[in-house]
Amino acid sequence: MAMPLRQTVRVSTYLMQQKIRGRKKFPLIVELEPLFACNLKCEGCGKIQHPAGVLKQRMPVAQAVGAVLECGAPMVSIAGGEPLMHPQIDEIVRQLVARRKYVFLCTNALLLRKKLDKFTPSPYFTFAVHIDGLEERHDASVAKEGTFAEAVEAIKEAKRRGFRVTTNSTFFNTDTAQTVVEVLDFLNDDLKVDEMMISPAYAYEKAPDQEHFLGVEQTRELFRKAFSGGNRRRWRLNHSPLFLDFLEGKVDFECTAWGIPNYSLFGWQRPCYLMSDGYVPTYRELIEKTDWDKYGRGRDPRCDNCMAHCGYEPTAVLATMGSLKESIRAARETLASPKAV
Repeated sequence: MAMPLRQTVRVSTYLMQQKIRGRKKFPLIVELEPLFACNLKCEGCGKIQHPAGVLKQRMPVAQAVGAVLECGAPMVSIAGGEPLMHPQIDEIVRQLVARRKYVFLCTNALLLRKKLDKFTPSPYFTFAVHIDGLEERHDASVAKEGTFAEAVEAIKEAKRRGFRVTTNSTFFNTDTAQTVVEVLDFLNDDLKVDEMMISPAYAYEKAPDQEHFLGVEQTRELFRKAFSGGNRRRWRLNHSPLFLDFLEGKVDFECTAWGIPNYSLFGWQRPCYLMSDGYVPTYRELIEKTDWDKYGRGRDPRCDNCMAHCGYEPTAVLATMGSLKESIRAARETLASPKAV
């Protein structure tokens, strides 16, 4: 995986331990949602469509940290909602980092410059800023002018202070290979973020905009064209080589949604953070009492157009670990990956 060498070794060791123990289902990274409230109303988001009473709730620190320890994942993605709206988000991060968890705090960056003093740079901590295109496209996507400019300035300031910064970009059927190239070129070459994550938009059932989600063939064509001309090797993409192959349609995988479980104010979410088929109070119940075989393309119509990393990146990682050829390939790409200056 295109991640820092220390993190790569840690995750690889963790995966080997699971194999030795004979565990069939285990978390690679846990999605932690300590709140649902957000300061934006993105048209493609299905996470903010909750009653006002729910949007006011904030997860206690002990509950958030306890959920991560319960499942044992080596990495944590803190999302929401907007995590920086949580009054104790810095304490959640501090406690997880103290336990040597690799923490990615996902944010739209509107509050980032105001909150930077609450955090300390660490090899275990990363800000993951959501950028869905260049200025006009991004601001239209989040339905608020000035968001892109603020995010760019926040990224620059965070990097100036020594923080590791990555980005996450979601692409819709209104995107073209050219718009994908333009934003990733900007993030990679001009803004020089440490790494970038990309994802085709998933058709959230409750999202206000239901017209612009990508289908499987649209996704493959989009990324096949965007990755051409050596772009894929040049960009600092935070994905395994096999997942990028999957986006291009070079390989196909089964969904392993159990690899990136979601924990929110409601508990452990079935089957993944994109779909809601109920919640359970414990991680063990999530794994043991969920009928995982009924999900995935060709099994559940809600999954038919999904190529999101939460379901397929774990599959790609496991396929890499199970193949000497792919393991060598991943190691080579990690060592050869261009570094941010």
